[in-house]
Amino acid sequence: MAGEPKRRHSKARKRTRRASIKLAVNLVACRNCGKPTRSHMVCVSCGFYGSKEVGKQKVTVTKA
Repeated sequence: MAGEPKRRHSKARKRTRRASIKLAVNLVACRNCGKPTRSHMVCVSCGFYGSKEVGKQKVTVTKA
């Protein structure tokens, strides 16, 4: 036997519940370059986290 709801949920109640289920990404400005980055993550463009350089850019070597 499957669980069945005792009463019907209104459209507003259903939509309020679904509004909280979302992918929220908090963007902040990087302290070094000023580009928008995700908070608590290393900046993709410059490789800084806070005021320290953590990751360097990957350099691709192409043969001539």
